[in-house]
Amino acid sequence: MIAGSSDFIDDVWRWKQRLGGSMRQAGICAAACIYSLDHHVDRLADDHANARALARGLSQIEGIDVQQPETNLVFFNPEGAGIPGDKMVEALRQHGVLLAMMDGRIRACTHLDVTAAMIEQTIGLVRDIARGA
Repeated sequence: MIAGSSDFIDDVWRWKQRLGGSMRQAGICAAACIYSLDHHVDRLADDHANARALARGLSQIEGIDVQQPETNLVFFNPEGAGIPGDKMVEALRQHGVLLAMMDGRIRACTHLDVTAAMIEQTIGLVRDIARGA
């Protein structure tokens, strides 16, 4: 979802068309975005706080390179701890933590279904996986 001035939206619309058009089921995605704007905007502060907590905890693990988050997305690279990103993602997946690789880094996203306790659990899992590398 994109929000902004009319001029900004016009510019984004042109870029969308240049890059392949639109989604066939965009209304479904838009409905979820509208619901979030109507009911969960205040929760963004919680998501951002959880992202900062995750980044802070990961940065305390030797060899983990963490980009400080500006939103609810945390990017980190565990290779300095001796484990490739794809191996870390797979090891975390076995514990029910679902992250993704993006541009050679791991991307974590905090959202409505992620609690502070889950953040602490994830930090502990990353620490344990890095120790075992």
